[in-house]
Amino acid sequence: MDLRICHLYPDLLNLYGDRGNLIALMNRARWRGIDAAVTDCRLGDALDGDAYDLYFIGGGEDRQQRLAADDLRARKGGVLKRAAEAGVVVLAVCGGYQLLGHYYRPADGDDLVGLGLLDLTTVHPGPSSRRLIGNIVIRSTLLGGATVVGFENHGGRTHLGPGAAPLGNVMRGFGNNGEDHTEGGVSRNVFGTYLHGPLLPKNPLFTDHLIRSALGRRYGQVTLPPLDDRIEAEAHASAVLRAAGE
Repeated sequence: MDLRICHLYPDLLNLYGDRGNLIALMNRARWRGIDAAVTDCRLGDALDGDAYDLYFIGGGEDRQQRLAADDLRARKGGVLKRAAEAGVVVLAVCGGYQLLGHYYRPADGDDLVGLGLLDLTTVHPGPSSRRLIGNIVIRSTLLGGATVVGFENHGGRTHLGPGAAPLGNVMRGFGNNGEDHTEGGVSRNVFGTYLHGPLLPKNPLFTDHLIRSALGRRYGQVTLPPLDDRIEAEAHASAVLRAAGE
């Protein structure tokens, strides 16, 4: 088997070690004998919707998000939508997460029209509002009630519509909007979250879920052999303790 990953806008949307998510995906696949490769796709590049099993979009500031949003609408959005409808996995973090919704309304400037892959909207309440910053722990029904840990830093407040389920419920931290205790959004194989850190090295259960889902489209139901995750478990537990102490 082989795992084909596309990294969208690596030069624009790559805050807080987001590239580490790709390293985690590749390593956990390769340690099981699965070939894995990442292809970068930048502004102006054409996108081949049949070439990949998983797309990753990281986080960025408003200016970088605007550039990416314009390019998504002009060049890549239709291809990415068709790929998602065909079961290809999409993982988006922070700014990328906001662009998967219907729109992001920044503190200044016009709305950034999103792809609508997730039924959600994001609004920044204004430059004087506090940012939602800190370590975060959520409990995810997607992963059988397991905890997922990370770091969040966002001004936008995201609200889910009925067509999206949360990735998890907030135990510590703010999540989508600091009010309804939801974090992230999920629809079929499209996953969005505010968790940086990077997210996947500290959350091997979620990483493996993404790998299985990505491989499943071409290979059917996939069983991944277990790995020695003692280091990952220690990192996860440490992040939970840090969040509890804030």
